[in-house]
Amino acid sequence: MTWTITAEPYDSPAAAALWRAYYTEVSDRWYLLHEGRRTDPAELEREIAAGSGAELAPPTGCLLVGRYDGTPAGTAGVRLLDADTAELTRVFVLPERRGRNGAALLVSAAEVRARLLGARRIVLDTRGDLVEARALYARLGYTETAPHNTDPYAEHWFRKELGSDPVPVPESADPLS
Repeated sequence: MTWTITAEPYDSPAAAALWRAYYTEVSDRWYLLHEGRRTDPAELEREIAAGSGAELAPPTGCLLVGRYDGTPAGTAGVRLLDADTAELTRVFVLPERRGRNGAALLVSAAEVRARLLGARRIVLDTRGDLVEARALYARLGYTETAPHNTDPYAEHWFRKELGSDPVPVPESADPLS
């Protein structure tokens, strides 16, 4: 069983299903931690609809979908913030597919895509309760920095210099498709 990673429209059926799973998980984690309850279904629907992902459309963005043994199992998005800086977002792997290197492959493919968009650095934000994400980013060479945005849910900000060497293609990933 292997991972394949390809660019896909942000509103494709696979991307939409993975966005719903991602948002449901991170929203429920926040509400359980702070209010002792899961996300209200009406609120969940409003927020999913509000976060369409249009900012991940070409020519200044890209959504990558990772498939494990052919089945959609994870995402990573990248979008240009300015000519030199890309933002990594929507990094997610379905719980049943975690522990199989998918997140690292998705992030690596997103870094390649960011460089193809012209970025020299990549930034991201995450929450304090997403300890798995913070550990992943640290393991992949991201360093924690001062805030680069005012997102009310962001508690940790990271950055990685991408350099200007030729763009490598990660094993088991095709970020150019």
